[in-house]
Amino acid sequence: MGADIKLLRTRIKSVDSTLHLTRAMGLVASSKIRRSGEAMLHGREYAGAVENTVRLLASCRECGRSPYISDRGGARTKIIVIAGDRGLAGGYNAGVFRLAASVAASVAADVDGGVDGAEFIPVGKRACERYGDGFLSSENFSFEDARSFSSYMCEEFARGEYDRLGIIYTKYISMMKQEAELSWLLPLERVFRDAGGGKPAEKSEHGVVFEPDALHVLNAAVPEYVAGEIFSKVRESFASEVAARRMAMDSAEKNARQMISDLQLAYNRARQGAITQEITEIVAGSDA
Repeated sequence: MGADIKLLRTRIKSVDSTLHLTRAMGLVASSKIRRSGEAMLHGREYAGAVENTVRLLASCRECGRSPYISDRGGARTKIIVIAGDRGLAGGYNAGVFRLAASVAASVAADVDGGVDGAEFIPVGKRACERYGDGFLSSENFSFEDARSFSSYMCEEFARGEYDRLGIIYTKYISMMKQEAELSWLLPLERVFRDAGGGKPAEKSEHGVVFEPDALHVLNAAVPEYVAGEIFSKVRESFASEVAARRMAMDSAEKNARQMISDLQLAYNRARQGAITQEITEIVAGSDA
């Protein structure tokens, strides 16, 4: 009986220590929710504005010659994978990795010659641990990082070194719900087709004059568009990570409190049983 009481007391202390940890992590996540949410909204606004400009440019007939427009039909694919810097965020990282595995299998099925799925470019510590070298922090990923990265990726695409560029991120739907998604960045024909816009080069003229010409402006704008999309998706993924961690810590705190309550009840019962047994033994001894 005494051993059971000691074990319960130790267990209560252990769960209480975990409760303090989850509460602290929940408070840290709460402090980041507003800031990350504002950054996500600003990123979406900027990316949307640049995308509208690129759509306008791509609607010019002369821009059909741009290396960024046409879908070459090849399957050489690079995928940017955005995961978290830390764990304890519910199924946030697991959802990203499941989608990445599904995309890799799909790409591998499209390629002849034994190419093993897509080439992943990780952003975030957990993604780097899984896929190799990349950007170690999604939280500290800056627009300058996105711009230099975009410039390099667009140069490779224009040279024909790969055929498709996509990004796997976590879409923020609400505090309660976030979903891993795949979004295509290049070629633009695939991007606009998947978004329901049809082939951009088939659209009508728009009456806007570009200098020196629309093709040169489009080729200069695409790296900025890709940078905006990457940065926006990283900001949205981080906001999703913070929200997922906040909800996970809330759930963990609730479960820890319930566990402490149950253990405290068991401890009180065991202690009462031990006291009752001692009293019974004393009474029995005095009667003898």
